[in-house]
Amino acid sequence: MNKNTVIIILIIFSSLSKSFSQNCFKWYDESISFEERAALLVNAMTLEEKCLQFLNEAPSIPRLGVPEYNWWNEALHGVARNGKATIFPQGIAMGATFNPSLIQEMASAIADEGRAKFKISQAMGNKGLYAGLTYWSPNVNIFRDPRWGRGQETYGEDPFLTSNIGVAFVNGLQGNDPKYFKSTACAKHFAVHSGPEELRHHFNANPSKLDLYETYLPAFEALVTKANVQGVMSAYNAVYGEPSSSSVLLLDDILKKQWGFNGYIVSDCGALGDILNGHKKAKTIEEAAALAMQSGVNLNCGWVYNNLINSIEQGLITEELLNERLQQLYLIRFKLGFFDKEESNPFNNVTSEVINSEAHKHLARKVAQQSIVLLKNKNNVLPLDKNIKSLYVTGPFSASSNILMANYYGMSSNLVTVLEGVTDKVSLGTSLNYRQGVLPFTKNLNPLNWAPKVSGQVEATILVAGISNEIEGEEVDAIASENKGDRKDLKLPQSQIDYIKEISKNKKGPLILVLGTGSPVSLEEIELLVDAIVLMWYPGEQGGNAVADIIFGDVAPSGHLPITFPKNVDQLPAFTDYSMKGRTYKYMTQEPLYPFGFGLSYATSKFSNATISSEKLKKGESLNISIDITNESTTNFDEVVQVYLVAENNEDYLPIYNLKAFKRIFLKAQKSKTIKFTFSEKDFLQTNLEGKKTWMKGDYKLIISNALPSKRSIDLGSSKPIEVSIKLK
Repeated sequence: MNKNTVIIILIIFSSLSKSFSQNCFKWYDESISFEERAALLVNAMTLEEKCLQFLNEAPSIPRLGVPEYNWWNEALHGVARNGKATIFPQGIAMGATFNPSLIQEMASAIADEGRAKFKISQAMGNKGLYAGLTYWSPNVNIFRDPRWGRGQETYGEDPFLTSNIGVAFVNGLQGNDPKYFKSTACAKHFAVHSGPEELRHHFNANPSKLDLYETYLPAFEALVTKANVQGVMSAYNAVYGEPSSSSVLLLDDILKKQWGFNGYIVSDCGALGDILNGHKKAKTIEEAAALAMQSGVNLNCGWVYNNLINSIEQGLITEELLNERLQQLYLIRFKLGFFDKEESNPFNNVTSEVINSEAHKHLARKVAQQSIVLLKNKNNVLPLDKNIKSLYVTGPFSASSNILMANYYGMSSNLVTVLEGVTDKVSLGTSLNYRQGVLPFTKNLNPLNWAPKVSGQVEATILVAGISNEIEGEEVDAIASENKGDRKDLKLPQSQIDYIKEISKNKKGPLILVLGTGSPVSLEEIELLVDAIVLMWYPGEQGGNAVADIIFGDVAPSGHLPITFPKNVDQLPAFTDYSMKGRTYKYMTQEPLYPFGFGLSYATSKFSNATISSEKLKKGESLNISIDITNESTTNFDEVVQVYLVAENNEDYLPIYNLKAFKRIFLKAQKSKTIKFTFSEKDFLQTNLEGKKTWMKGDYKLIISNALPSKRSIDLGSSKPIEVSIKLK
């Protein structure tokens, strides 16, 4: 029998087993509501059975026909840690696309693969870790400090961009069926969480109310109110002195009462233990379990909820509370169709052929293409000619598949390195040479090295440098990091800096630096030494092809920075300071190396004819604005139109710039388009010092551009912004 035949037999056997349970228990009756079925099931459990269901590894209850289920799975940029799956670009690269519709398409593909893998796993009896459909993704924390190792997982530093990309991701992952979810998403880490990694188990964040509601909470609110996200993960750190996993303010007052969240809350793994050991807010395990349960945590990734029955016996919580929390938890399993006939759920029609399919590889390549940011292109050295006579590919990550994968990744047999992408792109007659040239994180042990001299023998050199998941990441994963996953400065490793200098000294033709990273890199020492800089992030399995598509002009670059690149670490406030003063494009007063929203292309655009429906706006009114955008070049490309609100004579605590809208558009060579935006009253509300959204009268500007509308952006080559003035009355 071949593999597909075995899979079919296993699925049939699994269906027969499930059918038996469906004929015996009322909670398998599809004619009644999910809520009623969940209540019936929970009420049929003994206290001991209930208590065991609050752990991520929930055991089976054979007498009730309840199968075991492990809640922990990951899908940050593809189904992770569960074998073969398409590896899409990392989260920060998704932010760089400024393309929510593409990210929703990508997330839908991830969920298709997950649903197909789930069917096979269930059939073969694999019900363990990373085999379920409850994905603990996305990460919508704000990348407030470039040193944070897990910032790569996020969509960048801006709450509005993060909200839009995050909502799209959740919609794609959960599907659009009125009854069932394709899979479920989980917004993490709630809240005010962005390093340092080393301190996360006992750190207390104490943001101002302004920063809390202006910066740290909006993306979570958007995922709850606009995307109906089904899961929220509580963070390790404390906020205002209360551990996030036992914070009534965060989990009950804000999440449930203010936003109307009706899904499940899961602790970050081990976070309930931090209530006891890290934050010292409980004296016993039983107290820690009770505090978390009372605050709203339905599911414990960890060990503390092993003691729930003791918490009840000690009178710290009631069984009635357990029933409420457990019914919320089981509603998720019902809505995923776990207790229904397979044919009832339309998402079960997916087959194994979708897993790492050609269509999904193409989609991964497209996302990577749209995420790549061209930071420099001196004298238009790019794109290169595919018929170039001689070419040199070098650098520590030029033949590396690890630089493609980031963290929380799946497995693929289709990883395309930059060297492979370039090899497949250039003419068969091109004299293509390759040497790694330098070790990634330490200087070469052999003092003799011919690699730098090769750059003096070729028409162009492509040097692939970067950071990789070995340097930045979660505290337990970044094995080459001396800072538990975070970065002390923003430079490339010194070995790479020295190698770039050597190559530049020897080069004959242009030097193209391809940068693999999940966070801003300080390029002060090397920016002037290279002719072009192509920022590829951690681009996923098709990264090498996408980079080659850009370098050789099959696709014009169209990615834009979702985070500010400072010149150096000295421009940053203290890492542990959660005040937004001096941080991100919204509040940074110093000139950065590369501004938020910046990205060059092989074409140039001109903004003109900005018109607005009214120059004065009263509360309750809307505003329409239209702009003409012209592609002044001979190359087709995608432009990312950005609209920023600037307060001219208002409170000094307001953002310097505030992104209010963006739109990716396709522009044919020498053609123009008229783009329209509509803004409601809500778009003009400002956050005051008490964290309240308020209508602030005064003079404002709306500035339309293709990058942050700063002098630095224009100096680097972005289009000249156009602006309109409005008065809020």
